[in-house]
Amino acid sequence: MLNQRLQQKLLQKLSPQQILLMKLLQIPSIAIEQRIKQEIEENPALEDVGDEDQTDLTDDRDEPSDDSPEDDLEYDSKEDEFDLNDYIDDDEIPSYKLSTSNRGADDERKEIPFASGLSFHDMLLTQLGLRILSDEQKIIAETIIGNLDDSGYLQRDISAMVDDLAFSQNIQVNEDEILDVLQIVQEFDPAGVGARNLQECLLLQLKRKKGEESRAVELAILILENYFNEFIKKHYEKIIKKARIAEDELKDALEEILKLNPKPGNSLSETTKTNHYVIPDFIIHNTNGDLELSLSSRNTPELRLSRTYMNMLEAYAENKKDKKKKEAFMFVKQKIDSAKWFMEAIRQRQNTLFVTMNAIMEYQREYFLSGDETTLRPMILKDIAEIVNLDISTISRVANSKYVQTPFGTFLLKSFFSESMQTESGEEVSTREIKKILSECIESENKSKPHTDELLTSILKEKGYNIARRTVAKYREQLNIPVARLRKEL
Repeated sequence: MLNQRLQQKLLQKLSPQQILLMKLLQIPSIAIEQRIKQEIEENPALEDVGDEDQTDLTDDRDEPSDDSPEDDLEYDSKEDEFDLNDYIDDDEIPSYKLSTSNRGADDERKEIPFASGLSFHDMLLTQLGLRILSDEQKIIAETIIGNLDDSGYLQRDISAMVDDLAFSQNIQVNEDEILDVLQIVQEFDPAGVGARNLQECLLLQLKRKKGEESRAVELAILILENYFNEFIKKHYEKIIKKARIAEDELKDALEEILKLNPKPGNSLSETTKTNHYVIPDFIIHNTNGDLELSLSSRNTPELRLSRTYMNMLEAYAENKKDKKKKEAFMFVKQKIDSAKWFMEAIRQRQNTLFVTMNAIMEYQREYFLSGDETTLRPMILKDIAEIVNLDISTISRVANSKYVQTPFGTFLLKSFFSESMQTESGEEVSTREIKKILSECIESENKSKPHTDELLTSILKEKGYNIARRTVAKYREQLNIPVARLRKEL
């Protein structure tokens, strides 16, 4: 049954300005310039003040002396859209007068270098062109190279490649023919390329050194061929016992293996990788014990409203009775309002970033003065939100993908947030402090007998940090530190 009734509801909706501000808050400094340029392209009522120096020189020549702004906007179809004389005028201002060069000899030039070079697969195809092969073998070799991953490994099964060649190239081959061509590809540089697993990759590199007649190389090949599982699990006692070799001989063989590259493809693909440069959003200076915070405005151009659009708005405001003029007035007003909202959102973004980072700097003042990670206080988003009277989600957006430059390096802002944990004395410490001490304990351990998680737990308890073994294992994994067995060295 359908019926109508009145109902009152209390709703909380975000305005378009609030949504815009939230989106701008989570954009890092390196991307804010692109976002501002996008807004300038979409909204002609918005201008970059930095472009004013060039436009001012030509404004006087472009402005008519007698006509009103209304006349400028009316288009007469009988007249040409532009005058050719404007493009061939002999009195045109030279280009050197439109630009300034105030850079001194000692000024720092900040330029981003660009890397160039052939890709990993292109390098292999170049080497393939130097080999004398039949047309069928070249197609097989190109298929093999095309199936190599960035590390240089062949992850595709040989049987699957037989089907690939049959369906895509209409070539009937068997697995032995593909294996013959694969051996040719494995002779390419860098050594180890075309391997199907880590064991084969290391053996390919060692066999190229076999001509050196080194006892260590021969033992390394023997270990990888016969005791590979014991090698990756670091069961060195078993290798010594089974291979009947001395500990010094095993140590020399392991040194030869450690010289090898487990990912040979990376050695050639480095030239094609794009370098990512971190541009800090905040800069902290230590001036005789006083911390000074500044925002990095390098990628934030100064904005203003377009004078042309402001003049258009005034002109249309006088003739709003005309329907066409009223529609034009509403359009111009909408663009100007949108530009004002964006400028206000940028201003609020800068203010929110500064207030939030200043609160973090004061909260972690001891760390920013000394650089000692053990002085970091436990800090969560709620702590900063209560100080600056902002929502936790706003603090999260500020901390997301933002970097701060300190006298001790550039760090991700999110890394300063950590949970708290009580010591035996009842003092609250940061989990990052515990990770730092855990890392120092592992660095100072005897690598021939590395500390187990149980022993690390005991050491931390002796230092006053009462945590469980599983917590130690969790922190160790977060620090990308392997278990004790895999840290063992001879």
